[in-house]
Amino acid sequence: MPEREQWQLSGDAAELYERYPVRYILGPWAQALVARTGLKHDESVLDVACGTGVIARLAAEAVGPTGGVTGLDLNAGMLAVARSLPPPRGAPITWIEGSAVAMNLANAAFDVVFCQQGLQFFPDRLAALCEMRRVLRPSGRAVLSVWRIMGVYHAAVMDALRAHVGAEVAARFSASRVVPDADELDRLAVDAGFRDVAIEACRMNTRLPAVDRFVLAHLAATPVAGAVAAASVDARSAVADHVRLALRAYADGDGVTVPDESNVVTALA
Repeated sequence: MPEREQWQLSGDAAELYERYPVRYILGPWAQALVARTGLKHDESVLDVACGTGVIARLAAEAVGPTGGVTGLDLNAGMLAVARSLPPPRGAPITWIEGSAVAMNLANAAFDVVFCQQGLQFFPDRLAALCEMRRVLRPSGRAVLSVWRIMGVYHAAVMDALRAHVGAEVAARFSASRVVPDADELDRLAVDAGFRDVAIEACRMNTRLPAVDRFVLAHLAATPVAGAVAAASVDARSAVADHVRLALRAYADGDGVTVPDESNVVTALA
């Protein structure tokens, strides 16, 4: 496995990413992240590693038609989906294909920079944070999140992949949860020149639909999609059954409700 999985998606995986991980896993966290920031009308917002744009669209509504939002991502497939979705009410969104560690953006151009679950994938985390600070106006706010734990759902999927598809595939799937801890996040933010750095452990219960069907759809929206698709029908069925049985204690109607945790970093430029 590469040292850091870059989370590149091909084919229809980006569309599935919007339909499954964004809707059920990232979306609720995105709403909470934007709500806690207290965006104001007229503010200019950058969403780094924006994916299919869930944060950017929420921010556009919050800052209103006189504000501005830019979504930056390295993955052309993600941006194609972002551009294809109906624009939200509020600020126009500019979608830019580019790297978080070398942004082709002006100095001091934004009031707020978001990065939801992107920092763990960057090849140089400190460089990315320095870039975020560079593009912020004086006293601009940075708001980032990274997972704090593996989470019971992701742990169950990782175990299922290891048992029925292969250890390398399981490791690639779990890359999104291989993250800097709170101490490292604080050090990185301070080294990047941020001030008033605060890190909060946040918890949320996430409801997933019928998990034996959801898990295969979710995997089709990840970088291991090809490896899972190439596995036998029996192996894929075994993965779904494995996860369903592992999460039976979290049953909630025809789905499951599982706890999860993120570290949220706030800082000023």
